[in-house]
Amino acid sequence: MTVRVERTFDLAAPPADVWAFIADPRKRAEPISVVEEFEVTGEHTAIWHVALPIPYTDRTIAVETEDTRVDEPSYVEFVGRSKAMNVQGEHTLEPTDDGGTRLVNRFVVDGKVPGVERYFKGKLDGELQNLEAAIRADLGLEPGR
Repeated sequence: MTVRVERTFDLAAPPADVWAFIADPRKRAEPISVVEEFEVTGEHTAIWHVALPIPYTDRTIAVETEDTRVDEPSYVEFVGRSKAMNVQGEHTLEPTDDGGTRLVNRFVVDGKVPGVERYFKGKLDGELQNLEAAIRADLGLEPGR
């Protein structure tokens, strides 16, 4: 089973400010609750150490991530691969008429071990809410503004 989610944030900040957050893989990883550690391994690569509360895992899972496409300042795509799951993510920034930014986020998680899809089916939207809250805090925006 594959879990897919798309979530759009309308932010009262210029695209360049939102891009500064989205283009930073560390800032994208830190708000995700299951990411316990994060190592930058190259210009566009990193390892996320993820702790999933699922059966058969009693340690973190190393997810090797890579930004596979970066079109500054409007689009970043990344993939994450591990023995337990594969993740694909996209962030698209669109300027709005009022000088703000619409940020469209798409994620796909393919589990390879029992429980991964079920976990993300119930939690992925919440993880995106964490991402939105982190962006808003980083930009000094009020929730929902």
